[in-house]
Amino acid sequence: MSSGPVGVALVGAGVISTQYLTALSTFPDVRVLAVADLDVERARAAADTYGVPAAGDVASVLAIPEVEIVVNLTIPAAHAEVASAALQAGKHVYGEKPLALAPADGAKILAEAQAAGLRVGSAPDTFLGAGLQSAARAVAAGAIGEPVAVTAVTQGPGPESWHPSPEFLFQYGAGPLFDIGPYYLTALVALFGPVRRVSAAARQARAERVIGSGPKAGTSFAVEVPTHVQALLDFAGGPSASATFSFDSSVPRRMIEITGTEGTLSLPDPNTFDGPLRVQGFGEEAWRELPVTGSTAGRGMGVLDMARAIRSGADHRASGELAQHVLELMSTITEAAERGTVLPLESGAPVVPVLPDGWDPAAATLT
Repeated sequence: MSSGPVGVALVGAGVISTQYLTALSTFPDVRVLAVADLDVERARAAADTYGVPAAGDVASVLAIPEVEIVVNLTIPAAHAEVASAALQAGKHVYGEKPLALAPADGAKILAEAQAAGLRVGSAPDTFLGAGLQSAARAVAAGAIGEPVAVTAVTQGPGPESWHPSPEFLFQYGAGPLFDIGPYYLTALVALFGPVRRVSAAARQARAERVIGSGPKAGTSFAVEVPTHVQALLDFAGGPSASATFSFDSSVPRRMIEITGTEGTLSLPDPNTFDGPLRVQGFGEEAWRELPVTGSTAGRGMGVLDMARAIRSGADHRASGELAQHVLELMSTITEAAERGTVLPLESGAPVVPVLPDGWDPAAATLT
């Protein structure tokens, strides 16, 4: 198709699918046509709840001609396989983070898409929300002068207390770095461009965790990855950053602060789409609120931006190339921690322009 709303299908009807379906079903420039899942009954239940016309297994959904974008919401271990299947079926693919478990798999996905003339997009798209878009505009306008350093922290007790099936969040391809890290690292790369050098340390507090809610409450499971990671990052064209990703803290803390030559900017939680956004200049005794403007439509904004870009021929912002750099960055952090050394990062990342004023998910722009 070359005009009109873009047909979308979701693969994976788990916890995160409700957020995507809630948002995508309100965007007039996309049409959610199908939901697929290994559990076909779960797919049908999701489709019925949101008025989606079709549901079934992956193969049946990929065979629907009107589906142009496959939104891949499977567990991280299945991301590459499902993305490849979608591309082979002639569909663009937008996946949950991370793009794949390993950089080689991510590179293969991008190569397959390029050969087929198809697009790859990837979460997180929270950096398209009003909070982080307003932060990008504030940095560009010189609100804190020249950025010098960044402090980024996400820490808490871990998701096993609330998630009914948290085991995969403590397996290879997840943990605090790969599960929560993409929100922080994508926001920073979108602001400052690629990272060129990394050092890190990592620890695991407990070898087992206990599920705290749902039908499996009280069940213990093995932890396979580090649950506390600290990294030092040097951006090629910007500041340095210290970043902490932890499931081992009794005190929840989520923050990004950018220190500049003229002051400090406090960004919103990058796992959200809204504010607050605050600044404190030298000589000022308190934070000042900055205006936050833009959309807070939620997960799926990256899919919408990609859909509109497919029709216009423009570049989409939550791109596979951006996700690939973040994947390589996380893998390099992991390797640097294991080896106890400073490692270079060779890959680049695309420039991510801010959304234009008035960008409205609720507007029908594709006719």
